[in-house]
Amino acid sequence: MMRILIVDDDDMALDALEHALTQAGHDVVAARDGREALDILRADSCRLVISDWMMPEMDGVELCRHIRSEGFSGYVYVILLTSRDASSDIVEGLSAGADDFIAKPFEPDELRVRVRAGERILALETRDVAIFAMAKLAESRDPETGEHLERMRNYSRILAQHLATSEAFSGMIDEDFVRLIYLTSPLHDIGKVGIPDSVLLKPGRLSDREFEIMKTHTTIGAETLDAAARQYPGVRYLRLATEIASAHHERFDGSGYPAALSGGDIPLSGRIVALADVYDALTSKRVYKQAFAHEVARSMILEESGKHFDPDCINAFIENEDKFLAVRETFAEREMALA
Repeated sequence: MMRILIVDDDDMALDALEHALTQAGHDVVAARDGREALDILRADSCRLVISDWMMPEMDGVELCRHIRSEGFSGYVYVILLTSRDASSDIVEGLSAGADDFIAKPFEPDELRVRVRAGERILALETRDVAIFAMAKLAESRDPETGEHLERMRNYSRILAQHLATSEAFSGMIDEDFVRLIYLTSPLHDIGKVGIPDSVLLKPGRLSDREFEIMKTHTTIGAETLDAAARQYPGVRYLRLATEIASAHHERFDGSGYPAALSGGDIPLSGRIVALADVYDALTSKRVYKQAFAHEVARSMILEESGKHFDPDCINAFIENEDKFLAVRETFAEREMALA
């Protein structure tokens, strides 16, 4: 059964929740306000939260907002307990990121049914695992890339989260976009499964003909993902993945490939992943080069503002250098531990 975090400042309410959930076989962790709940979520693996709406320090709605903005590795399903049932209250809770509501005082049978519904939703995250497995399959053909996918998906999320705070991208980037770019950015090079080993694994410089073959990984990947997107037209992550596969080698000045798009004609997802991908390539060791220090990579990227990269993405990179460095350090330590 699932580990569930319950949050309420009323000890009697906590006891009632814990009793109902443990009777259903769940492992329960308790917190008495939103701040304590966040500390538990950061340190623990709870995927489902049941929180009272009205609490001191940090209420349930504010807790929802923090959960959605922090970018936990897995989706956290949130049920709010509340006696508030006005339409405006429901809109406020859903806008903050709540997934479901239970009226107070709750009925144990209803609580258990709502939890089971949450479990079904969370089970869909096996989709995320399958997507990442496909990306790793493509990456496995190039053993020099190390943990490239893990790093660049984190870089992409950092950039998207920062751009979401800008008025220029109001209405373009929401929490779902940030989550989906983290999910789908590893599929950027999925088309490399169609590139011959003689080209993909060549240690030296590619000839003009070989480079033209290599460039087709963008269209191979996009066509493959687009076929799935047409089969399931309502699935947003497939559309985003198609954009990324096609556009991550476009350049802001129009000199990229495959379509020589420029400026705002390049999907925002492609512009974000382009910078994340290049930064990781520059700061990683390859068979044909040593890893560049962050300062060198930073200088090279800044020189490409308005040419290779969207200036807004450059600004987001500059404002979040410490987070980029933290990602590099985390994965460097992981690789050393596995060596």
